[in-house]
Amino acid sequence: MELCLQDKITIITGAGRGLGEALSYGFAKEGAIICPWDIDKENLERVCEKLGAINKLGKKAVIDITDESQVEKEVRLIEESFGRIDILIANAGILHAYEITEFPEDIWRKIIEVNLTGYFICAKYVARVMKKQRKGVIIQINSKSGKKGSYWNSAYAASKFGGIGLTQSMALDLAPFGIRVNAICPGNILESPLWQTSLFQQYSKKWGISIEEVKRKYVEQVPLGRPCTYEDVLNVAIFLASDRSDYMTGQAINVTGGQEMR
Repeated sequence: MELCLQDKITIITGAGRGLGEALSYGFAKEGAIICPWDIDKENLERVCEKLGAINKLGKKAVIDITDESQVEKEVRLIEESFGRIDILIANAGILHAYEITEFPEDIWRKIIEVNLTGYFICAKYVARVMKKQRKGVIIQINSKSGKKGSYWNSAYAASKFGGIGLTQSMALDLAPFGIRVNAICPGNILESPLWQTSLFQQYSKKWGISIEEVKRKYVEQVPLGRPCTYEDVLNVAIFLASDRSDYMTGQAINVTGGQEMR
């Protein structure tokens, strides 16, 4: 079977666990050479070991995507190693839930810094390489919270609304150079570490119900009757990264089981 991403040099941020890890393996199976980035060295090494075993590991980096000098350096090293960068998956992000009157300012700023400014910095330097190639694909992993306000998640929603505006603006800036920029807006990925180790517990305590009841509450909100999965997002990401979506740019694609329709 022909691999639609054969030998595409692909940076994936937040690749050390969760959705970023799943995207790394999924893109590798389609033939891409993965350059995984993560701030957590231990998680990154575990992912790199698996990618190396299938000969799909490019240049890894333990990196803080909010540090412009680090991003600039790593992009330069990848360009020097491979001569090009074909795909950027801007997946890294954080979430902390607080009611608005109780939201600590430092945590608010950190969420905006990672989710929005980090995306901007990565895209800025990767786009410089792609402009010289006159071809490339940038995909942001956004959220349904980029389309609709989110309870107790004002900073996260603000960062994701901003991410869609940034995606659309970059799509206009970069279209003359053959670079396509799109976003994916997943629904609730209940299998993710964020839900399994944090949000289920937070919401269970807040509402005074069991974790299973929290899960049922979120599943019942979805018209298709099930949570979003890594594979759901991966399928759309592969499509957007491939030439099969060559006429699509500036889009924010919902992957929400019908929970969000605009």
